[in-house]
Amino acid sequence: MSRKYDYSKLGLMAGLEIHQQLDTEEKLFCGCPTTLRDTADSNFEFFRYLRPTRSEMGEVDRAAAEEAMVTRRFIYKAYGTTCLVENDEEPPRELNREALDITLQIAKMLNMRVFDEIHTMRKIVIDGSNTSGFQRTALASTGGYMETSQGNVGIGVLCLEEEAAKKVEDKGDSVIYSLDRLGIPLVEIGTEPDIVSPAHARETAELIGMLLRSTGSVKRGLGTIRQDVNISIARGARVEVKGVQALDLIETIVEQEVERQVNLLDIMEELQSRNADVSGDIIDVTGLFAQSQSKVIKKALKKGVVMAVKLAGFAGLVGREVQPGRRLGTELSDYAKKSGVGGIFHTDELPAYGITADEVDALQKAVGAMEGDCVIMVADLEDRARGAMQMAIERARMALDSVPEETRRALPDGNSAYMRPLPGAARMYPETDVPPVVVTQDMLDAVKLPELLPQRKDRYMKEWGLNEELAGRMAYSAHFTLFEEVMSEVKGVNPMLVATTLMSTLPELRRDGVAVENLNINHFLQVFELVNSGGVAKEALPTLLRALSDQPGMTARDAAASLDLESIDDESVERIVEDIITQRMDFVKERGMGAVGPLMGEVMKELRGNVDGKTLSSMLKKKIEEHLDAEK
Repeated sequence: MSRKYDYSKLGLMAGLEIHQQLDTEEKLFCGCPTTLRDTADSNFEFFRYLRPTRSEMGEVDRAAAEEAMVTRRFIYKAYGTTCLVENDEEPPRELNREALDITLQIAKMLNMRVFDEIHTMRKIVIDGSNTSGFQRTALASTGGYMETSQGNVGIGVLCLEEEAAKKVEDKGDSVIYSLDRLGIPLVEIGTEPDIVSPAHARETAELIGMLLRSTGSVKRGLGTIRQDVNISIARGARVEVKGVQALDLIETIVEQEVERQVNLLDIMEELQSRNADVSGDIIDVTGLFAQSQSKVIKKALKKGVVMAVKLAGFAGLVGREVQPGRRLGTELSDYAKKSGVGGIFHTDELPAYGITADEVDALQKAVGAMEGDCVIMVADLEDRARGAMQMAIERARMALDSVPEETRRALPDGNSAYMRPLPGAARMYPETDVPPVVVTQDMLDAVKLPELLPQRKDRYMKEWGLNEELAGRMAYSAHFTLFEEVMSEVKGVNPMLVATTLMSTLPELRRDGVAVENLNINHFLQVFELVNSGGVAKEALPTLLRALSDQPGMTARDAAASLDLESIDDESVERIVEDIITQRMDFVKERGMGAVGPLMGEVMKELRGNVDGKTLSSMLKKKIEEHLDAEK
């Protein structure tokens, strides 16, 4: 259970970085489509080894340097739509103008100052997520703000950049990426550290998300928007938690990062009171475990070694919890894993994992550990084991006097894990292959502010009579433009029918495996025109849409004719109703008007949705009443 904190007394400072994919036809620096692919469709692949480069000042970024500690092979899955720009075998083209126009609109919505010239920069990234070893990014505007319940939150930066490749599998020594996502235009919105509480962080993220969706020009769905949260407290350090996928998780991320820093500060004070020390002597203790029955140790010793380090004065603190289910030992292990090991052991948790008490005693003696000391150890190939111990030593030394500045990865439970140090200015340098874009006054004047989602919801309620719940769902849906086009083109169509078809019928068809992505605007216009003119009953809509999904080249009228869905004249309907009532007269006598429901199902099945249900129900009730009156 997390503790409750007075965030103002702790000096909480938080800011957000929102990364949102734009819904453009082409990628940011090439003409390839922005459609995601199934990796099974990949028709070729290639690999790269990436290394850090120096900045213009001759410096190597610390985050890139740490990534380079382990040599990895990066394998890229490519497709028929993959071009030489994505492969890093051809220079990029000019900045995508459609993406730039959307970015300028977002800047205007956030009250930002747009630069007269927008220059593209290279940001060094050697984790394999870009084939080139860097990400291209362009700072478009600064100095904006947005209103929140806790006052204005400053918007410090708005960048237009390329999306990273999608990680498919991490095998340790090699990582597999898919190139379908690489290069999709992305805006990055960075707030100032004006957020004062976890709830305020969520509110701010929701407001920014609402503004972005209001443009109608951003991609929707899982992975298309990501939130990074920058968090610090007065005596702690700035930490960036990356990759928060769900808005619901933002509050927990902030709460549990504050808890982590508070607990690390408590551990630091305890270590200082004990005069704790980290000598850094790495000792080979392989011989102690020659007969070990621990599966991890036995596997490692086939080709590797066991290394250990004494942490003087750390006993009981390496095993102390800093976040729910995570301990200081987990923090040391995260650092050690950067060398390619699976993790570390420490004597706060031993004996365990098949390591016996006698082996622990021998280990402590071998490294000269006394009461109050903790020993950490790792079993792996010698170079990995030594590198892991060096990284763990570095993290343990930080614990003596500070909370380290870090980039951390968001975990599904609201905790976070170490990724790399916070990057510095040395990771950025100019992109010489992409010319700058001059932003003219005409370009800015052409930018129109969109209708915000709450305003759109209110308009749907007033203009088309949708109830509040359906109006909200429709306004916030990616189908809102389709809804408005149908309402504009098909005069007199029922707004409720259009909205429920888009918001309920389509998802149901998709869950049934129908390829609703094959449907286009013309299909919907034809279908609703057919219903509106009485050509088919509204009950036939799911069947008709299913048919058009299977054969998108057909017209709605041809599909209705082939399925015999066209409306039946009243005389024929009346005859069918009469026949069914006559056949089930004993049931009608027994149930009276209670027979309407069961017989309605039989009549609808006979007519196969060719008649409006409301009209049919009225006719059935009338005919049953006539037959019952005749029997009296």
